[in-house]
Amino acid sequence: MSLPPGFLDELRSRTSLSQVVGRKVMWDNRKSNQAKGDMWAPCPFHQEKSASFHVDDRKGFYYCFGCHAKGDAISFVKDSENVEFMEAVEILAREAGMTMPQRDPKAREKADRASQLAEVMEKAVKHYRMQLRTAAAGAARDYLDRRGMAEETRERFEIGYAPDARQGVFQALTGQGVAPELLVEAGLCAKPDDGGAPYDRFRGRIIFPIRDARGRCIAFGGRAMDPNARAKYLNSPETMLFDKGRNLYNHGPAREAAGKGAPLIVAEGYMDVIALVAAGFGASVAPLGTAVTENQLQLLWRISEEPVIALDGDTAGLRAAYRVVDLALPLMEAGKSLRFALMPEGKDPDDLIREGGAEAMSKLVDGAIPMVTLLWQRETEGKVFDSPERRAALDKALREKIRLIRDPSLRSHYGEEVNRLRRDLFNPRRGWSDDRGQGGYGSGFGGGQGGQWQRGGRDRFRAATLRPLATTRASLLASADEAAQEHMREAVILASLIVTPEVVLQFEASLEGLECRDPDHRALRDLLLEMPEAESAGLKQIIEDRIGPAALEKLFAASHVAITPCVRKPGDAELAAMTVAEELAKLEAQRGLSAEIAEAEEDIQGLADEAVTWRLGQAAEASNRAARSQQEDRAEYDTGPNGAPINRAERSAFDALLNQISFSKRRS
Repeated sequence: MSLPPGFLDELRSRTSLSQVVGRKVMWDNRKSNQAKGDMWAPCPFHQEKSASFHVDDRKGFYYCFGCHAKGDAISFVKDSENVEFMEAVEILAREAGMTMPQRDPKAREKADRASQLAEVMEKAVKHYRMQLRTAAAGAARDYLDRRGMAEETRERFEIGYAPDARQGVFQALTGQGVAPELLVEAGLCAKPDDGGAPYDRFRGRIIFPIRDARGRCIAFGGRAMDPNARAKYLNSPETMLFDKGRNLYNHGPAREAAGKGAPLIVAEGYMDVIALVAAGFGASVAPLGTAVTENQLQLLWRISEEPVIALDGDTAGLRAAYRVVDLALPLMEAGKSLRFALMPEGKDPDDLIREGGAEAMSKLVDGAIPMVTLLWQRETEGKVFDSPERRAALDKALREKIRLIRDPSLRSHYGEEVNRLRRDLFNPRRGWSDDRGQGGYGSGFGGGQGGQWQRGGRDRFRAATLRPLATTRASLLASADEAAQEHMREAVILASLIVTPEVVLQFEASLEGLECRDPDHRALRDLLLEMPEAESAGLKQIIEDRIGPAALEKLFAASHVAITPCVRKPGDAELAAMTVAEELAKLEAQRGLSAEIAEAEEDIQGLADEAVTWRLGQAAEASNRAARSQQEDRAEYDTGPNGAPINRAERSAFDALLNQISFSKRRS
């Protein structure tokens, strides 16, 4: 059976040789460099202990320095599994998701035709290069000079010129014996609708040859010299040789440069790639007149595990970056991602290099942001989240995007990072830090204030939960009993969510607002936020693996937790939701009281006035509500750690404040 032209090339491009070989060998991690696709192992074809079997994943070839076995993925399957060539092709095609073609008796004829077209394209390359040296190309040469393209660079990229003549390349190549129909099939010429003689497709344009990974010229790109041309850039049509969605400009040289450690940079067009390569960034490529496609992404990941997408710093460039994010999310897996280097406003890589040199571009590439940051930026930049509805809409949009990620581990890590960014946005006063005291991403997104806004004077509106000021916590108005109450309620909330985690999503925003001064509580809260959809048994195991079993044992051993009905009935979602909602409401009332007391305390540093008296009246009313609430659940929380009624501290604090007011008025 003969295979159609290009089938084996596509199969090899979709197949990772290291994955194929990895099923048969154990890699030597000391010699291997997975990031560069440079893998070593003991040879599977002869008995040995040393790692002399080398796989170059980027080039798709293996070689054994012991027995001298060599080949590609097809030959490896053929020899290692003792199958015929076509059977090896079928095995790899199934794994790559490709359908084996039906028997084609004309396959050989098509292969011969493809070879003829490739020869025609090489003749065209020579013709266009010669035309660039003619007097008619003076304006084109001047343009290249203004763009800073040196003669050496023009030779390297085989830059040419198509004069503004109707049948320039047609007459030149037919004069060399090329059949007119081959010129049309190769995409060099087009037939008019009236059936006349074919005419040149490229006229009055600077020509950029497009070569595939094997180095064959498969198409051309043309940049118009006439500013009024209908299309500034024009590519060859799709032909037997050219599929614009499955190829990259500068693919072969970029693959070689990336294999030597150069960062893989994806730019928008030919001139950007040429400028990057001339500045020393040899592993630079561009899509061919279309947005990045799924096939092109797979080609990029074959070259590098983390390509850098360098797009123009304008609205169109940012939209293109967002389209790449949407395309990549379902395709990503561990070790395959993207980073984004967004150009300054109104600049492209060529502009940046001409103005700031290679150092400016290198700095931008080194500081390329991860994809999760760009995803977050799209959903938050320029928006205000001053209402529950707006915050809920943000949560929904982010969850929908993260669910597109098929790799469970990667999806989990994206969820952790987005939750961390979200906490930083909605709680800017609290923020977050890791164990090393380092802040997280994204504090600049969302217009700065994002999750919290205030109005001056007595009317204060907060999207985040009110918390006591630092000065309040240290004052005599906030007793240890208040902290004990808060600790107990947090314990009940956390325990209820751990035994019935399916209700976590209902309380995600409130859970983020928990102060959690206890390190164990803080760690449990963060894990619940990272994995809001985990099952209870799996969640407990993850908690034990992350922070050890002591935190869980201490939480569930507390008497006020053990007697909580929903903890005694794990999995009862309705009961758990009621319990958590009630405890959160009581916590909010308690914190609101503390905040009012703190503000009143600050005001009585001077002379008390009617405003302070009014505020105290409001605090008294809040205290009475809290006391009534306290009586309702006395069966669950009878006394504080010192044996006194829980609410006694609040009443004592209030009395102390009244005494201070009275003393202040007597002095005045």
